[in-house]
Amino acid sequence: MAAQASELARLVDRFGDVTVRDLAWLLFAPDLLREGDAALARPFATSAERDATLAWLASLDAAPQALHDHARNPKFTRLGIYAESLLRYFLAHGPAARLVAANVPLRRQRRTIGECDFLLEAASGERLHWELAVKFYLHIGDGEASRAARLSDYVGPNLQDRFDLKHARLLTHQLALTSRAEFAGLGFAGPWHAQLYIKGRLFYHGLHGDGVAPAREIGDDHLRGWWLTASEWREARAEDANDDRAWVVQPRMAWLASRRLDTTAAESLVAESVAIRARLEATVAPTMIAAYARDESGGWVEESRGFIVPDDWPEQARAFAASTP
Repeated sequence: MAAQASELARLVDRFGDVTVRDLAWLLFAPDLLREGDAALARPFATSAERDATLAWLASLDAAPQALHDHARNPKFTRLGIYAESLLRYFLAHGPAARLVAANVPLRRQRRTIGECDFLLEAASGERLHWELAVKFYLHIGDGEASRAARLSDYVGPNLQDRFDLKHARLLTHQLALTSRAEFAGLGFAGPWHAQLYIKGRLFYHGLHGDGVAPAREIGDDHLRGWWLTASEWREARAEDANDDRAWVVQPRMAWLASRRLDTTAAESLVAESVAIRARLEATVAPTMIAAYARDESGGWVEESRGFIVPDDWPEQARAFAASTP
C-alpha cells in the first residue's frame, strides 16, 4: 500500500499545475474497489497508451489554459462535478479512448430516471459505459481488529453517505442504465460494456490506521488516510511538542492530488501552527488536513492526510453505520 502511494506521488509530482495534477491523480490513483461484482474501468488499454498519456499530460502542464477553461468553472462547487469535468477533458482530448457522449439522460414519460456518465470507444473498437465515483469515507467499525470491516462501516464525514449504499446504487442502477429499454431508444449503437471508475481515499482511526482488515470489496492498494477526534488530536500534538511540520486545511476542491508548498507558504504555516491547531481542536465539523514535511531537497511534500472530527462524531457515525436505509 505504501509502495502504491509512493508510485502515485512519483507520477503526480512531475506536474506543476494544480489542475493537471488533479487530472493525473484521477487517471493513476488506485481503485477503491477490487474487481468483482462490477468490472473496473481502465483509462489505458496498453502500456503505450499509458506512456502517451504521460507525454500528453506533460504538454498540458506546459500550457494548461485549455484545461483551466474547461474545469475551473465557478459553477463547479461539488468535487464530483469537478472530477467529472477532468475525466471528460481527458476522454475528449487525450491519446487513449474516444469520447462518444457524456451525461446522457434517460427519461420515461418525461421523467429523468438516470444519466450515463460517459460513453466511449476504446482503440480496440469496444464500446464502454463508464460510471464515475470519487469517494472519501471514514472507517468507523467497532474496534474489533479481528473482524474484517464491512462496507457499511465506511461513512462520509458529514454522515450523509455510506459506502454500502453507494456501492449498491452503482451496481444495481447506474451500471445497468445502458441495458435499459429507455437507453436503447436513444440511438447509441452497442453493445455497451458497463464499467465502474471509482477513486478516492479511505480514512482509518489513529495516526497510522493499523489493525483494520478492510472490507472484502475494497481494493488491496486503496489510498489510506487517518482520522482523530479533536481531543485525540490535542493529545497527539501535546506529545509531539517539537513537531515542525506544516499543517494545511484542505478545502473540498483540493481533496484529489497533493499540493506543493513553497518555502514561504510552509514557513508561514509553521509559524501559525499554534493557531491552526487551536482551531482544529475546537472544530464543529469534520475537517480534512494534510501534513507537509521538508524533504531532502528543502522542498515541502505531503506526508499524510487525515480528518479531525468533533468528539461526539464517532458515536453519531456508529449509529449512522448501523442504521437501516
